[in-house]
Amino acid sequence: MPAKPELRVFLDTNVIFSGLYSAKGAPGTILDHYVQGKFKVVVSRQVLDELVYTLKQKLPHALPALRTFLINMPPEVTPDPPLAEIRRWNALQPGDAAILAAAITAKPDFFVTGDNHFLDNADALKQTGLNIVTPADFLKQVKL
Repeated sequence: MPAKPELRVFLDTNVIFSGLYSAKGAPGTILDHYVQGKFKVVVSRQVLDELVYTLKQKLPHALPALRTFLINMPPEVTPDPPLAEIRRWNALQPGDAAILAAAITAKPDFFVTGDNHFLDNADALKQTGLNIVTPADFLKQVKL
């Protein structure tokens, strides 16, 4: 019997931040399921950089938890997308084209984000081929 392919989930910065901020709610549940090994988390270097910056600014006491999380459950870090790929998506997602390009490059099963500029952008949903969902929608669809 062939092995079931592992579910790969690209998490946006805001999902990880929210999950570290509170274990309650969908982002916290997603991180909990990840720690239990129910799927593989994929991020980009930019997501990690944004996460560290945001934690330093808004939630510095969570930095040790992030360090422990990254050491014990390191996510797959997708290679930085080529500059041409970032430029390609810049008109569609100014400011977050690098994250969008990284998610496309990673080819995850889901791109989970709380950012409405991704979720409400019908062109992004159609042109990228990504399954872009909120944390709550991810949990409903995957039924972990």
